[in-house]
Amino acid sequence: MMLAFGKRFAAAAVVVVTCSAVGYAAAVTGVDRGAMDAKIAPGDDFWGYANGAWVASHPIPSDRSSYGSAAILVEQANKRTVDLIQAAAAGAKPGSDAQKVGDYYASFMDEAGIEAKGVAPLKPVLAKIAAVNDRAALTRLLGEGLRADVDVLNNTDLYTDNVLGLWVSPSFDDPTRYSAFLIQGGLGMPDRDYYLSDKEAMKKARAQYVTHIAAMLKLAGIEGGEAKAQRIMALETKIATSHASRSESDDVQKGNNPWARADFAKNAPGLDWGLYFGAAGLEKQKRFIVWQPSAVKGISALVASEPVEDWKDYLALRAADHYGDYLPKAFSTERFAFYGTVLQGTPEQRARWKRAVDATNGALGEVVGKLYVAKYFPAEAKAQLKTMVANLIAAYGKRIEALDWMAASTKAEAKRKLSTLKVGIAYPDKWRDYSALAVVRGDALGNVQRAEAFEYRYRLARLGKPVDRDEWVMTPQTVNAVNLPILNSLNFPAAILQAPFYDPAASAAMNYGGIGATIGHEISHSFDDTGAQFDATGRLRNWWTEADLKKFQGAGEALALQFDGYRPFPDLAVNGHQTLGENIADLAGLAASYDAYRAANGGKAGADVDGFTGDQQFFLSYAQSWCTYLRPEALRQRIVNDGHAPAQYRALTVRNIDAWYAAFPVKEGDKLFLAPDKRVRVW
Repeated sequence: MMLAFGKRFAAAAVVVVTCSAVGYAAAVTGVDRGAMDAKIAPGDDFWGYANGAWVASHPIPSDRSSYGSAAILVEQANKRTVDLIQAAAAGAKPGSDAQKVGDYYASFMDEAGIEAKGVAPLKPVLAKIAAVNDRAALTRLLGEGLRADVDVLNNTDLYTDNVLGLWVSPSFDDPTRYSAFLIQGGLGMPDRDYYLSDKEAMKKARAQYVTHIAAMLKLAGIEGGEAKAQRIMALETKIATSHASRSESDDVQKGNNPWARADFAKNAPGLDWGLYFGAAGLEKQKRFIVWQPSAVKGISALVASEPVEDWKDYLALRAADHYGDYLPKAFSTERFAFYGTVLQGTPEQRARWKRAVDATNGALGEVVGKLYVAKYFPAEAKAQLKTMVANLIAAYGKRIEALDWMAASTKAEAKRKLSTLKVGIAYPDKWRDYSALAVVRGDALGNVQRAEAFEYRYRLARLGKPVDRDEWVMTPQTVNAVNLPILNSLNFPAAILQAPFYDPAASAAMNYGGIGATIGHEISHSFDDTGAQFDATGRLRNWWTEADLKKFQGAGEALALQFDGYRPFPDLAVNGHQTLGENIADLAGLAASYDAYRAANGGKAGADVDGFTGDQQFFLSYAQSWCTYLRPEALRQRIVNDGHAPAQYRALTVRNIDAWYAAFPVKEGDKLFLAPDKRVRVW
């Protein structure tokens, strides 16, 4: 599992786990000496110094594209979750949520039943596509296929495999009401660069993708797959040409494009927008925010210009690919061969039960979460974590007050935003109602279709309604955390609030270097390059003086330049601007957590433990939280389409913190050394 600070416009997420979580037993409460490589100088490669021995002795398992202690903790959560699912289903009342959970999981696991049905469950979808005989019918089908499966700036949900995606979120100009956002989509590969880049790795991926398309069409019973694969690839390449880049999509100002219904025919001619929105159930929606206008214009024009038959073949492919995991094994095997092995470098597919847990969590996540919390999250932990959050917020407030470059008016706005931050710990106060979702045992593909439709209707019903600041976007059993900038709120699911993230027996230095830095990171997303554009109410509004904004942006440029210098491949470097929000959050969160740790120890460093000073424990805890590494193919993909720098570079955030230099010590001439005036200071 990749350590995934998922910078999301709705939610910015983080996963941090220390290397000491080698098994499922409780982790050690201090620095994991066994993970460290003492042959590496801390000032040359702090990530390698903290984690080198662990990485060398823990090769990536054959069913993973990445590995690290985060993956191990997620594995623990999955094992707990599957036990809960099966136990709940065993004694469930007919029609209850517990029965739905059990039936959904069992249906996915029923390989024999799925094999016996063959392609039959997919045939109604393919028949509907085959019946399209003109552009009006094509437009209606595209509208009917709209899904609410995107989330702007989330590293995994920025694109949908449908031509467009619907994102329902608080509006920029009125954050008290939900608005409709349209997001670019339509690609089978992860990003436009896979279609347009002249790098050899991308050219190779394109050739293998065409082979994958032909294979999927053949499995679906569609003849002439090789010729059709070429035409589908040509169509997707045209779609990719219209797409905004990842960096452009991360820019909230470029994404803020309000269009009235009447604007679509003028701004994006080609598609019959009245038919499209009517088929999508959006006929009453008068206003949209179009996040990537170039893609909406380009896709609309392509609906009018490209042969209907090519569109039909494309949609048949998308259906087979989208539902492949719910069809006979040959489908999921082919999908994995391309998306898992070719694009991620993973040799072996994950066990089916693990995929079944993911599928069940995706459809009925809060039902499972309620079971998880009842068994695995002690009530007293919530109070302890609230205290820690309060300490981090206090430390952040002091840092804001101490900024010598920020005007009093800007400080007042920043502190107001900090004071209104809403923090959710472990689980939501209100659980979702799944009574309208029908789950039929033995109907795996039908279940996911109904779950998607249920989710779409749920999101659609929110449009124009008051915003619920108590809503969670992650389930309690998720090893992650999120920041919701428009809501100015944070969520910390139960599964992350345990050792090795947080352990009452560990020193303050260890806890603040671990979960403290995580909390600080999430707070900081309210003040990163995106979050800083929203005020305390969640409104997109400039609350900075001109001089302060220039200084803030200047610090961001310096940090971006620093990360541009990290080059995992000869032909590919980290994109400092693409990863800037996460890097700002890492830096500001670590600095605030260091202050909070010192304050918790009465301003002192804290006691030595196992030969490490308090400050050394703090920074090593942070570096060991980034004990994650990826296969080369997966690393390349993450750099292209992810808003996060790779873990080994995020650990190097320490080189901007003065206290780190004294702790080890690090001196001029060391590879990571930065002169004091070159160390980036943001908050």
